[in-house]
This record gives sequence, structure tokens and C-alpha cells, in this order.
Amino acid sequence: MPTHPRPLSPHLQVYRPQITSVLSITHRVTGVGLAVGSLVLAYWLSAASYGDDTFNQAQAIVSSPLGVILLIGWTWAFYFHLCNGIRHLAWDAVWGFKLSQVYATGWLVVGASLVLTALTWLVALR
Repeated sequence: MPTHPRPLSPHLQVYRPQITSVLSITHRVTGVGLAVGSLVLAYWLSAASYGDDTFNQAQAIVSSPLGVILLIGWTWAFYFHLCNGIRHLAWDAVWGFKLSQVYATGWLVVGASLVLTALTWLVALR
């Protein structure tokens, strides 16, 4: 039995965040957020089948200020996850592994998700 414990691998606190790690973590978090948002969507849709009172209650929740903020976040999570998924498909096709391409496509995912979210809500609020 060794007298000194073996060193542990460095953890997230040791490394400086890079776009690759931040996008990877964000992709996982948005996946969970989309699953939770899908449950809210299922609640909203099923409320319509229970009649006007139930649907109006669900609609009031979804259209409240907090509900709208969550819907905007869910929209952004959808577009981020979609754009990053397309990026991963490009990687599966063995394209985009150069470091400059990894950074460029990473920032493209961030920008595209923000632009698509803004466009969606501009059209929705018309």
C-alpha cells in the first residue's frame, strides 16, 4: 500500500474555459432543457383536450412574463442544439477538425442560434 495518495486528475476548476468545452457543456444542458420544455409543451397541448378552463389556465402560465422568458430560452436551446448538432454531423463526415475550423464553427453556432431565436420571436410577436 503506497504511503502517498496518487494525484487526482485536474478538474474543471483547474482548466481555463475554452469555446470547445463551453459548447460541449452547453450542448448537454440544452438537451436537458429541451426535454423539460417538451414536457411543458405536452402539458399545454393536453390542456386543450380537457376544455376551455384547463386550457386557459395553461395558457395563462405559458403567457406570463416568466413563461415567455422560459419560452425564449427554450427557443434558443432548440436552435443552439440544432446548429451544434449539424456541426457534429459535419464532424461525423470528417470535416472541420482543424483548430481554426473548430473555433469558427463554434462561434457560428453561437451566432446562428442567437439570430434564429431573435428572428423567430420577431415573427411571433408581429
